Amino acid sequence: MAIPVENFFLDNTTPGTLQTRVQQMIASGILSGRFEQGEKLPSTRKLAEYLGVSRITVSLAFTELQSNDYLISKDRSGFYVSKNAPPPPSFSEKIGVRDTVDWSKMIGQRFSIENWPAKPQNWSSFPFPFIYGQTDPSLFDHSNWRQCALMALGAKDFSSLTSDYYDQDDIELIEFILRHSLPRRGITASTDQVLVTMGAQNALWLATQVLLNQRRTAAIENPSYPPLRDILDQSRCHVKAVNLDHYGLIPDQIPKETSVIFTTPSHQCPTTITMPLNRRQQLLETASKLDALVVEDDYEFEISSKKSASPALKSLDSDGRVIYVGSFSKSLFPGLRLGYLVGSAPFISEARALRASVLRHPPGHIQRTAAHFLRLGHYDALINRMSKQYSIRRSKMAAAIKKYQLEIAGNSSPEGGSSFWMKAPKDLDTEILAKSLMKNGVLIEPGKNFFAPPNQLENYYRLAFSSINEEKIEGGIKLVADFIKKLTD
Repeated sequence: MAIPVENFFLDNTTPGTLQTRVQQMIASGILSGRFEQGEKLPSTRKLAEYLGVSRITVSLAFTELQSNDYLISKDRSGFYVSKNAPPPPSFSEKIGVRDTVDWSKMIGQRFSIENWPAKPQNWSSFPFPFIYGQTDPSLFDHSNWRQCALMALGAKDFSSLTSDYYDQDDIELIEFILRHSLPRRGITASTDQVLVTMGAQNALWLATQVLLNQRRTAAIENPSYPPLRDILDQSRCHVKAVNLDHYGLIPDQIPKETSVIFTTPSHQCPTTITMPLNRRQQLLETASKLDALVVEDDYEFEISSKKSASPALKSLDSDGRVIYVGSFSKSLFPGLRLGYLVGSAPFISEARALRASVLRHPPGHIQRTAAHFLRLGHYDALINRMSKQYSIRRSKMAAAIKKYQLEIAGNSSPEGGSSFWMKAPKDLDTEILAKSLMKNGVLIEPGKNFFAPPNQLENYYRLAFSSINEEKIEGGIKLVADFIKKLTD
């Protein structure tokens, strides 16, 4: 298989003739180790078409590289990286270095104790991956994303790659968020009220660090997003877990000493409950009486089975009490790590200063690429495609769950999102279930860590359908049902 043409980028800023630049492009790839000895190059025709140059230019460059022993030609097969090509630099590891530091004494704070079970790195190779937060690559618009990335690398947008924004954000991305993303949630804001973050989790961390300290109390949903508890632990604040009913967080149970309320009203994590309008208004009234702030994690609001999603808490906020967390990572792909905070200007100013002290700003090139993808309509097309496919998967999973008599603990007819919250028989530890299923190609998420200690319920689990092919759903659900029966008989 030949090296994909996408691995070649012709730098138009390099001096010299077009042929010289093509030669340099290939030679640099070999010298850096990107193109290895024996690898086949694309045909002169394909590479020329991709680079937008004449075929004769590429042919002459190949011939020159062959004469310099970078390439070798094989009859009726094409050009290959020569075995005599200059090898890439290599650095030998130090041998005999011994670490004598007692790290158990030297570490001042521990961050490695997580409330989140690690999923296998090779999760995508499993036949039945019911894993939340992962995107199906077949749904993503790779071609247009690549074009947007190339646009961001072009001369016009070169500053997005080379400039240090310091404490600022990409103006085109901010403009899209203000004009398109937020109005869809009924939210209006100005530029000084929005901050781009490295995903929703980073946004939650910034909000926690700015708003909380050892003397303040945070109220969280129970069950809730496990990494949030890790984040709150770092602030050393007091944490109170508030139970849910069929409508979500119960405002009357929020402690009077609460300073900040964390909630996921659109698709509660992990139950998928959508908080109705009257409950949202009640929550805001309670926050006002307590003089507490509300941090709204509005993850996955785009993936809705309804024509219009429920209004965001922030859209109902009349006194600037709600801090809104949005993200593109779930709807695009997790590795993008791009989200945003929306709040009153004084809060955003402090969050911006904190961000600048830690990571300055998210990479400018990523921001600009995402801005192009959003502005050109590719994002909306992707969301539409994902929503249709997720609706099919949701229906198939619901039918399979009913067929094999599994119990849904959350919303039996979720209004969106990409998962089901499930309940196993009372005495079944779903961590044991998960380990048994993993050996048979099925990945599920045990529910214990979603609950606040010390009363962490062990018989709950989550089944997601974002990363599993619809044809595999019923077979996977059957295996889950079979193993539950096997472990409880």
